[in-house]
Amino acid sequence: MNLSQLTFSRSLDENIATMKQIFEGDNTFICRVVRGRGEPSLRCALFFFDGMVQSESINTALVRPITRWEGGPLPIEELVERVIQIDDCPVDPGTDKLFGAFLYGDTIVFVDGDDRPAVVNTKGFDKRSTEEPDNEKVLRGPREGFTEAFMGNLALIRRRLRTPDLKFTFLELGTVSRTTAVLCYLDGIADTRVLHELQYRLQHINLDAILDANYLAECIRDDRFSPFPTVGMTERPDIAAAKLLEGRVALVVDGTPVVLTLPQILHETFQTNDDYYVSYLYMNLSRLLRVFGFFLTVTLPGLYLALIVYHPEMIPTRLLYSISAARQDIPFSTLTEAIGTILVFEILKEAGTRTPDTVGQALSIVGGLVLGQAAVEARLVSAPMVIIVAFSGVTAMIVPKLRTPALLLRFFLLGCAAVFGVYGILLGWALIAAHLCRLQSMGIPYLTNLIAREKHSGRDVLLRFPWFAMKPSHRFLAGWRRDGGAV
Repeated sequence: MNLSQLTFSRSLDENIATMKQIFEGDNTFICRVVRGRGEPSLRCALFFFDGMVQSESINTALVRPITRWEGGPLPIEELVERVIQIDDCPVDPGTDKLFGAFLYGDTIVFVDGDDRPAVVNTKGFDKRSTEEPDNEKVLRGPREGFTEAFMGNLALIRRRLRTPDLKFTFLELGTVSRTTAVLCYLDGIADTRVLHELQYRLQHINLDAILDANYLAECIRDDRFSPFPTVGMTERPDIAAAKLLEGRVALVVDGTPVVLTLPQILHETFQTNDDYYVSYLYMNLSRLLRVFGFFLTVTLPGLYLALIVYHPEMIPTRLLYSISAARQDIPFSTLTEAIGTILVFEILKEAGTRTPDTVGQALSIVGGLVLGQAAVEARLVSAPMVIIVAFSGVTAMIVPKLRTPALLLRFFLLGCAAVFGVYGILLGWALIAAHLCRLQSMGIPYLTNLIAREKHSGRDVLLRFPWFAMKPSHRFLAGWRRDGGAV
């Protein structure tokens, strides 16, 4: 049924019949007819969904005032002004907004003799309490996290940015789900061209349903086939507020605790929450370890293969003898051994992730130890290969935002090393660097600020300066213009 063309009647009985016809077969749909005490009496119909509303609000703010009304019939505006005791009651908001609010937990009110409905805010569905996200835990700092209710998420952001420059723009996405998405930005700080580009991409999304933020992330991102993330994601309101202060745009989607932030640039992927809540001296060392760890997790298996197959003279003699002894009686080539070991490690990791918590950790630890030891003793793989793959897998955990590109690039460099040796690894990194140079996020170069072009633009990239040194400006677009010139 096309609800946008639906019209109502001045007869309350006809409106009740229309609503019952629309939601026929839905046992959660409730129609309640209420009368006043006067003669002739005020007669109203309340429509709501069981489980989506606060029963107490309906009883105290709607049913009780109407049943105690001793006057005669009222038009809908006067009913809202004189009888209904609730703060948010728009009259005749339009059919689309009417049913959008109704399906989200509001109550529709009709009075006899008036064809205009009122929408009463009675939302009361169950929602998860605010708690620290499991994927973004911190040593220090706030412990709050977003939930699936978007209005509560907006309140968490508003509480941290108490300024009239904070703007919320509501959108409705998904032809069937009609999911609410909210664009959040700071007026005067956010790049208007980024904002307009994001709005344009959102308007051209053609999906039946938006059930999670990743639905939108895959549709609006730049270079959809790149392994590197060009859309930021967070479940923490403090991080979302910090991104807004830096000039980014946040996208809050109803029904998911994940908030998208755009643009996303490379050095963000090496940053964590604790970088800003712990001493900058310690966290700078930690950030450098993350960069080095990503380089190792991508390069180490390929480098080991290149040295063993093509450049054994570069390995110290004693180490080479040790590796040769460990590889005796191994029936597979070094390349096959490396690919098989990496795949087994990823299978164990995936099994540990998908298994219930009570046995997941034991499965991944015991399974890895038992299988690794048994494979070495059975001469299926060599001990050095198990060490190399395990170390590269562990170092991938140090940069969780880059786990997908780390895995794909590990295989890519492994293939380059199998064909060209160390020169293949250098060629592979050159191709990766070229890809990063052409990559963009909402029109912003992905490598923005890696080379500081303005006094303050490089103070939170590879290293974080202390807060007193970042006060003048710490926005990610400082010193950059779309025409390529410095500000």
